[in-house]
Amino acid sequence: MSTTTANGDIPKIFRVALEVSNIDEAARFYTELLGQAGKRHPGSRHYYDCGGVILSLLDVSAGGLPPTPGVKSLYLAVRNLDAIHARAQALGALAPYKVHGQPAADPVQRPWGERSFYVVDPWGNDLCFVEEGTLYT
Repeated sequence: MSTTTANGDIPKIFRVALEVSNIDEAARFYTELLGQAGKRHPGSRHYYDCGGVILSLLDVSAGGLPPTPGVKSLYLAVRNLDAIHARAQALGALAPYKVHGQPAADPVQRPWGERSFYVVDPWGNDLCFVEEGTLYT
């Protein structure tokens, strides 16, 4: 696989947007889950700096639209997986399904070597938290 484009400029992901229906409720949820306050922006947006990629919460309810769950899973690398897991559990956000036969909600080592667990936010967005040092890239 080539690592450069025709002009040598490799695209870089800098922001991922998740749709929500209540920006204040979403900001409270993600502030608790991520352990940081983030920053409110105009246009019913709230941003969190996640190591060079911005997680943008976008409230689509002002336009009369229901939120549409985004990407299949948003993967976040963290140093203290157990602390994030405790916050996700307190929020009642642990995923109710299995991953390769294991409960997705449990912080376990997956068959591909990552130690991770999955969360589903109140708007149906799927997140996977992965312990630094175990990332499969």
